[in-house]
Amino acid sequence: MATDGDTLAATYDVMLFDLDGTVYHGPEPIPGVAEVIRGLRDAGTAVRFVTNNASRAPGDVAESLRGMDIDADAAEVSTSAQAAAKVLSERLPRGAKVVIIGAPALENEVAAVGLEPVRAAENAAAVVQGHWAETGWKHLAEGCLAIRAGALWVACNVDATLPTERGLLPGNGSMVAALKAATGAEPVVAGKPEAPLFHTATQSANASKPLAIGDRLDTDIAGAVTAGVDSLLVFTGVSTPADLLAAKTTERPTYLAADLEALDQPADDLVPGPQKGWQVDVGEHTLRASAKGSKDPYELLRALCHEAWQSGLTAVKPQDDVAAAALAALGLTPTA
Repeated sequence: MATDGDTLAATYDVMLFDLDGTVYHGPEPIPGVAEVIRGLRDAGTAVRFVTNNASRAPGDVAESLRGMDIDADAAEVSTSAQAAAKVLSERLPRGAKVVIIGAPALENEVAAVGLEPVRAAENAAAVVQGHWAETGWKHLAEGCLAIRAGALWVACNVDATLPTERGLLPGNGSMVAALKAATGAEPVVAGKPEAPLFHTATQSANASKPLAIGDRLDTDIAGAVTAGVDSLLVFTGVSTPADLLAAKTTERPTYLAADLEALDQPADDLVPGPQKGWQVDVGEHTLRASAKGSKDPYELLRALCHEAWQSGLTAVKPQDDVAAAALAALGLTPTA
């Protein structure tokens, strides 16, 4: 947590950025992100990009970011494919065969740790599964046969959806669900919401005080909680204010803000809790919101989270027009 008056960026020595929904949507950068990251570098704060997407190599991810005018190099990128390969290397003898359900980038990471990537189930010691747009029935079939024969199964991640410029599309978790249904087995999960990605990225920066930044409660924030890392939730991707009000303890962020520009704001102002500009009262069935000088919807959301997480209530009733407008801006439907 922050020292009084410090900006959020100044409070930590490395920023662990999620990518999809936090830094970009598909091929398009989220407005303002490049400037924010450039400012962090100018201030001497380390930057790492921590992604559950296993379909691209770190160098390719860095090149893509540079194409969006975001400074990045391969050493600053940590992927779930790398995390999965590490899990496999810790559990299998060198040279063991691993069925790849995923992109060539995942094959390369498996080979880099001394294992043999294959596409057929025969004599396979493990199956590793990561997002790849080309995954089809024949790939799942080989994985199914190997898992049913007793192979170790590692999933790079279990995100059900993948944010794109066209909207949410099936993610690796949807394909994992198909193999669960076919085998009755459960995979070992290497990426978020597990901890290894966060720890590896922090260590790579020689840092000790990381801040995880992301748009998804179930992966970015839950992973930060698992890793014992402070987190910032931004609303540029998947999770919504309504999701946040109903979040379970293991998915609650340290800070919340509309977007990454909040890194230049005082850290204390971004913590869920009572707000001077808003009054939130707990009724029998609803939270009642009243303006006390502020019109900022995210200040109201921080106050609502504080009360919702204590009371278990998520329905909100505005007590004035300003509160009603703030709730509308947050996409929260007022209770009549």
